[in-house]
Amino acid sequence: MKLERLTDSTRREHIVRSLRELIVSGAVPAGSRLTETQLSAELGVSRAPLREAIRELVSSGLLVSQPYKGLFVRGVSRRDLEELYSLRTTLEQMAFRECWSRRDDEALSDLDARHEKLVETTERGEDPVGAIELEMKLHSWCYELSGHRLLTDAWERIMPSLQFYFTLHQRAHSRPGPRLDAHETYVALAKGSDLAAMLAHLEEHMQQGLARTMQLLRSDAEPTET
Repeated sequence: MKLERLTDSTRREHIVRSLRELIVSGAVPAGSRLTETQLSAELGVSRAPLREAIRELVSSGLLVSQPYKGLFVRGVSRRDLEELYSLRTTLEQMAFRECWSRRDDEALSDLDARHEKLVETTERGEDPVGAIELEMKLHSWCYELSGHRLLTDAWERIMPSLQFYFTLHQRAHSRPGPRLDAHETYVALAKGSDLAAMLAHLEEHMQQGLARTMQLLRSDAEPTET
């Protein structure tokens, strides 16, 4: 048996995945200071691919590099949330406009399958991080179907930040995932014939999500500005 050798690129991708999972799962709290020495030792990796991975996570917004201070897990601020949710609303509405005429039986069956998987995983309550990933996969449906590469790239760029905030929200409410009925209306409208109703629901759905997460911020200590 011949195994493929790990390249620096492969190692970097592995490090990025490992660090992202630690951050979005809440295992490394918001505002935590990290060092290359610590990360290199705990992950068992060399500095070169680690630095590349750190640069990628800084670029995606999960890590913050502050001159003369160090590297930190991103904090949580009201402004961050407002910008994230307003951008997400705009992107998802555009995705549905782009994908609306592309919906066929196969695409709608795929949407149902994603929703069912999310509900099943949430009901079991054994994999909160997996439930968040499945919620992201459900929302990715319209982007993937749109066929719009730049739009999909923009969505993938904000996904880690969304996962991070979803984790905070679920931990605060001791839930292993979203409410079981949280996406019933979303999926029904996505399969329906009224695009205007779908777009209006997205606005309402996102505003509710923003309001719930803002409430979490108010109940916590003063947020860390980044």
